[in-house]
Amino acid sequence: MRIRYKKWARPELEASKFYEDNPEEWKGKWKEHFKNPNFPFMLELGCGKGQFISKLAVENQNINFLAIDLVDAMLGLAKRNIENEYKEKNIEPQNVIITRFDIERILLILDKNDKVDRIYINFCNPWPKGKHRKKRLTHTRQLEKYKEFLKDGGEIYFKTDDDDLFNSSLIYFEESGFEVIKKTYDLHNDNIFEKNIETEHEKMFSEQGIKIKALIAKI
Repeated sequence: MRIRYKKWARPELEASKFYEDNPEEWKGKWKEHFKNPNFPFMLELGCGKGQFISKLAVENQNINFLAIDLVDAMLGLAKRNIENEYKEKNIEPQNVIITRFDIERILLILDKNDKVDRIYINFCNPWPKGKHRKKRLTHTRQLEKYKEFLKDGGEIYFKTDDDDLFNSSLIYFEESGFEVIKKTYDLHNDNIFEKNIETEHEKMFSEQGIKIKALIAKI
């Protein structure tokens, strides 16, 4: 999603207690960045405006979350959404961190010592042109990278509106040695998650009559 430049985003991020501007420095030791390093550790790749991670994190105070995106404007909005969700609960955001980084180079900021329990990928760019498909966050090339820091039995939760991306991703997961333990071509009539947090894109596509595809894969 393209978004207009927001001049306030960078200063607000730099002033935020839960924004990390130097993620490379925490490679292999992310759990130490949180108040309780013994909690499970989960990621959202491509967090966008943060509607999903803000609700997920505030409802799961016994889990630590790292949300990654590449655009300051998006992360600025994510910061504000997180602050608003936590303010409603009258608590400080101590179990969530947001950071700016290129997910294609994710092995520069995460490794096996981080022992990630789960990855969330929601409505990522489908990159429909053949020459661009390797950029997909669920492409085999990327999945092999995630295996470097997912713990044994770690999971990936994936949602998309795009039929081709979903069907191709089923192949990517198989090629990478993941087991797809649950899948659906109509999430809202066959909810495979413990609780489905509806994202902005999800609501938009659903209102257009587009069925949401989803899966859970395990390594």
